[in-house]
Amino acid sequence: MTLSRSDTSGFVDRYFKISARDSTIGREVRGGLVTFFTMAYIVVLNPLILGYAKDADGRFLGGGAEPNLAAIAAGTALVAGVMTILMGVVANFPLALATGLGLNAFLAVAVASQMTWADAMGLVVIEGIIILVLVLTGFRTAVFHAVPAPLKVAISVGIGLFIALIGFVDAGFVQRIPDVAKTTVPVQLGSTGQLHGWPVLVFAVGLVLLIALWVRKVPAAILITIFVTTLVAVIVEAIGSIGNEAADGWMLTVPAFEEWTGPSFGTLGEFNLLGGFDRAGVVVALLLVFTLLLADFFDTLGTMTAVGAEAGLLDEEMMPPNTERILVVDSIAAAAGGMGGVSSNTSYIESASGVGEGARTGLASVVTGICFLLTIFLSPLVAVIPSEAAVPALILVGFLMMQQVTEVDWRDLEVAIPAFLTIVLMPFTYSITVGIGAGFLAFVLIKIVKGKAAEVSPIMWVVSAMFLAYFAINPITELLT
Repeated sequence: MTLSRSDTSGFVDRYFKISARDSTIGREVRGGLVTFFTMAYIVVLNPLILGYAKDADGRFLGGGAEPNLAAIAAGTALVAGVMTILMGVVANFPLALATGLGLNAFLAVAVASQMTWADAMGLVVIEGIIILVLVLTGFRTAVFHAVPAPLKVAISVGIGLFIALIGFVDAGFVQRIPDVAKTTVPVQLGSTGQLHGWPVLVFAVGLVLLIALWVRKVPAAILITIFVTTLVAVIVEAIGSIGNEAADGWMLTVPAFEEWTGPSFGTLGEFNLLGGFDRAGVVVALLLVFTLLLADFFDTLGTMTAVGAEAGLLDEEMMPPNTERILVVDSIAAAAGGMGGVSSNTSYIESASGVGEGARTGLASVVTGICFLLTIFLSPLVAVIPSEAAVPALILVGFLMMQQVTEVDWRDLEVAIPAFLTIVLMPFTYSITVGIGAGFLAFVLIKIVKGKAAEVSPIMWVVSAMFLAYFAINPITELLT
């Protein structure tokens, strides 16, 4: 017995409740494609963020002595594809998942520098398992309510500024000043206080193009910008043979085509579950896990609510259908990202673009996931894309995250000062952990000073005590030893 096309479409309609949600298979397919094109940049961007960072042993992700961007790209596409399809099939919600921006930067800058990459990915797996337990026990909502809303906003804004700074630095637009006497400011415009070299110009062209496309609301603006700017970079390198040895050369990748190779999955399974605790110490490892958990934790709740609102799928309590299933898949995705060696995977707000195209069901997510899987076979192309062509996306993402700053009441000093410290210390110290810790401690301090200590939740007390230990870890270690 064989199923006709009408029988198949009827099954798909019933399973995903397409007609019940006032949609069509055509709309779902278009919505899934639009979502993919608006977030496919992560397959290019994630390797550039993770691939050039050395761990504490001086090794690159995957354990090699040289960066392996193609393997990271393939792993990024694989995990994103599988988890997005799972979201569609299990939760029937038009939400796509991939490696979280901000989380990957934190992992590269703050976590891997203190341990091996395998240890760092092990902490990501632990974070995902913890979030899954919190979902299954119903405790996730309790933790969500424990952190004041202004601090949640500040964390997102601070990460946005941090991402933007990374983008400017990786493009060579902002550079460190080599000043051993420590008599000048730490950073400057370009390598000499002025912009020099063709690579910086390529970045500027990319940033201008992205802004123009974005304000014109062109679909896939980020992806278009990356490809167009890469083409410009390839032409510039072919004509000028710039390389990356000189001060005004390419910051990371030289945009030149090399021999084609098939996709590699060298990062898969490269995780050590408890290695981070041995390498960095229990307190530091727990704080790193908490930081990963906090960022992933609140981003997902905000994203699924925003996408559900755009799709008109929220109930009277502002919760989307199959909320627990959505959160379970998202939690599994966080752990899967660590197991795949590509950082925690999380829900993407870009899913709203597919909803805007008409997506209302999980079929759109299945389409997006399939597109990610097909991208695996193109992952070696990532080795051609220079950071100057990709990092304009970081600047834009930083802007989008910065827009939330208006949600903080800057006249209320009890939340404004902690929010301010959270926001500014992330880019100023190049550390997300420092920003979150300073904000939490300032919040608790102000409550104590104003005689409102009873308003601080037990969870905030515990977390703040951990951050206090984190900041004082060196004096404490010296005292105990």
